[in-house]
Formats: sequence, structure tokens, C-alpha cells
Amino acid sequence: MHIHILGICGTFMGGLAALAREAGHRVTGCDAGVYPPMSEQLRALGIDLIEGYAADQLALRPDVFVIGNVVSRARGPDGTPRFPLMEAILDAGAHYTSGPQWLSEQVLHGRHVLAVAGTHGKTTTTAMLAWILEWAGRAPGFLVGGVPRNFGVSARLGRLATDGSRTPFVIEADEYDTAFFDKRSKFVHYRPRTAVLNNLEFDHADIFDDLAAIERQFHHLLRTVPPSGRVVVNGLEESLARVLHRGLWSELRTFGAVDSDYTAEGDPQDFTVLRRGAAVARVRWDLAGVHNQLNALAALAAAEHLGVAPEAAAEALASFANVRRRLEVRATVALPGGVITIYDDFAHHPTAIRTTIDGLRRRLIREGRPHERILAIFEPRSNTMKLGTMKAQLPWALEGAALAFCHAGGLDWDAAAALAPMDGRAQVAPDIDTLVAQVVAAARPGDHLLCMSNGAFGDVHARLQAALQGAWTDRAGRASTRDAGRDEASVPTIGS
Repeated sequence: MHIHILGICGTFMGGLAALAREAGHRVTGCDAGVYPPMSEQLRALGIDLIEGYAADQLALRPDVFVIGNVVSRARGPDGTPRFPLMEAILDAGAHYTSGPQWLSEQVLHGRHVLAVAGTHGKTTTTAMLAWILEWAGRAPGFLVGGVPRNFGVSARLGRLATDGSRTPFVIEADEYDTAFFDKRSKFVHYRPRTAVLNNLEFDHADIFDDLAAIERQFHHLLRTVPPSGRVVVNGLEESLARVLHRGLWSELRTFGAVDSDYTAEGDPQDFTVLRRGAAVARVRWDLAGVHNQLNALAALAAAEHLGVAPEAAAEALASFANVRRRLEVRATVALPGGVITIYDDFAHHPTAIRTTIDGLRRRLIREGRPHERILAIFEPRSNTMKLGTMKAQLPWALEGAALAFCHAGGLDWDAAAALAPMDGRAQVAPDIDTLVAQVVAAARPGDHLLCMSNGAFGDVHARLQAALQGAWTDRAGRASTRDAGRDEASVPTIGS
């Protein structure tokens, strides 16, 4: 089968392309601004990528066009279609389907699907669960909205069971809509036997009117779980309690709250797992933050549904390497007065920004470096943030950072006004060059530069590294000229 994927560089559609290629299909695809890391992964798999959505791609004559939810019937200011290929597909009566529908029919049918849903932590928890099952010898298939470091790829089919059992497949279950012609949430297509509901907050303001609308979709997901299935739910979330109140037809396991089935005692990097009050495992790993501790409990409870004991799951988590773009160290700049560390993180929702900062702070405290500063560098890039729906939460989200720097290019709301409650600890930049200059002027040895965005962020990490090194070289040269005996480590900032 030849499939041509529209919007192939998105994390979900790129993973779908990898699965289709592994299954032996011929795969091609197109996107606007073909971009890494997915473009690199796809080209390595031998998948041909086309820039843009030109109508002449209809001549490829695939067996089916698989449509990503980035595609719409929208038109530009001049009235021309933004996606002329989609218009040509409709005019020609060509066969097309959505990504989730194709995945459900071609890959997930007949498997034991473990779906991880929630506003935050989906990618990390999905990767954890896949790694636990891998460690236990189950060789699961998976599709993750990122690149798990333990696997090096975002998706694979897994080893098909030969004993008549259902092959496990772990999938990140997004509540975003399926396609312009199917406004149901993606996860309704997956029909999981094990469903994880990590948390639930308002998000995706471009498609949901309010939190109740998202809760309704989560309820629809629960309607698809069979009676022999298991639903794993964060017991700390009132919104999920409301979802459960609408109806539950499967086994329930809870985590996180004092009265939950699975709880944790101890530091998030070294904690005991309790099942109904009895110690069953101990997790010791490198991940920081209470949010990752909760992610681990969710993964343990889900894996147990497939017979993986908590002790074995905890052993697997000790070697869990997380996902790219989750507090990922992108560069270190060594200076005479100390090291500046530059991180990349996918956080973009205010709650995720706050928990990411908190996780890094806890790590520094644990390592005996509580005095080192965290500089939060972020861009409100998601559709929800671009609309300004959550701008009032930004000062709260950034509370744990010593300084904050916001890339506000393209926003229709006043980021400076939104950040005013931070009392001068926040700066706003209209472009990446200005942002980099602001950070370099404020940075000093020992700082942690935490870059947060759900996009490429203009390669800000590499640009910060180069600018910091250049600024230090220039400053050190000036200092040498003025006073060859000056103690460089006493200089408070790089840009001074």
C-alpha cells in the first residue's frame, strides 16, 4: 500500500509514518517547513518528504491520503486555499482518512492498547510504560509524541505475540481533535484496554470552549474501555473525579492521593511505592520533580495490568533515560567563574512551566546547589497561549525562576503587561536576537538557562551558547587589556 501523509512532520503523524514504513508500506508525505527532529528520523527511514501542500502531489496517486489535523479548509487573505492539495483530493474524490483512523484500523486492531491521556506528562509516561514493558521482555509497539532516549525512535510496531495473547501497544493519547472532518478527540479511535488519565486541565482553547468540553471527551474515552480493561486515574484531580462520575465500566486503579491505590513516600528521585499502604517497590532514578513521581506511579499501575510486578517496573525505571526535550541539557558553557547550563524543554502550558522549573530547582537542591539561579526563557507558542487564554497565569508559572525572558513575537496580547506582576524580574523581546542579547546581558557563571517551547524556538539554544562564549571572550579580552591581574570570577554577569 502507498500512503501519502499530509502534515508528516508532526510528532504523531511522523510516528505513524514510521510505523507504516516498518509494516512494509510505501510512505511519502508533505509538510510546510519540513523540520527536525521528525524530518531527520523520517529521512533516515527512507521516507520521501515534499515541502508544501501543492495540488500537483495528487499525481502521486497513493492508495490513500492520510490527513493530519494541521490541514484545514482555511483560505488566505487573498482567498486562495492554504492547503491546495486537500482541495484537489476532495475534487478528485480520492480516498482519504485521518491519521488516528488509519492507525486504529491498520495497527491497533487486535492489540492490547495502553493509552496515556492527560494535559501534562503524556509523552514521558508513555515512554516510561513502553520501557517498563520492554524491560519485562514484552517488546511492545509504541507511538510516543517525542523521541524516547531508551529507544531512539518515536514509534515501532513491536514483536507480535505468537501465543495467542494480545501484543501490547503503548500510545500517547491526545485529546486534540482528529481532523478537520472528524472533530472527535484522537484518543477515541484507539479503543484501549488500559487507559491512563494522568491529569486534566483546560487547554486547546482553539477547539474547546471550556474544561467541561474536554471532560466530555475523556468520558467518551472511558466508554471505549472494555469491562476487562483497567482505567488508571490520578486521584488528586477533581476534574478526573467528575469524568469518573459520568460513568465507569472497567476496573479502576488510582494513584497520587493519600487514599489512592498507589502512593509514594520519599524524595521524587528516591522513593518507595506503596500499593494500598504496603511497600511494593523502590524507585531510584535521575528524573526530578513530583510530576515525574506521579508519572511513575501511573506507569507502574498500568504495567501491572499486563502482569509486570511493581518491583520489576521500578527496576526498569532506574535505567529510564526520559524523552528528548524534557529538561534535556543542550549545551554547557565553561567559564572561569563556573558553568552555564542550557536546557531544552517542551513545557508550554503554565502548569507545565511551573512544574518544570520546580523539578530543576529540586534537582539543584538535592545536588547541594540551592543558590544557583534558574533563568526561564520561553515563548507562548501553543494555540492556547497565542490566544492569551492563560496569560494571567504566567507570573505564577514563572514564580520559581530568578529571571524570566519571553519571546513575544507574533502575539496579539501584551506580554509585558501580563508579566508586570513579576516586579522587574521579567523581560520581553520581539525577536530571538533581542531575546538572546537580554539573556546574555543578565547571565552569570553558575546559571541554568531553561528554554521552554513546544516548537523549535528559533534554535535559541545554539544561539545562546555561541553568544555566551563570544561575550565571555570579548569581555575577557577587555579585562586583560585593562588589568591583567583582575579576578575574572568576580565579574557578576557575562555581558558586563
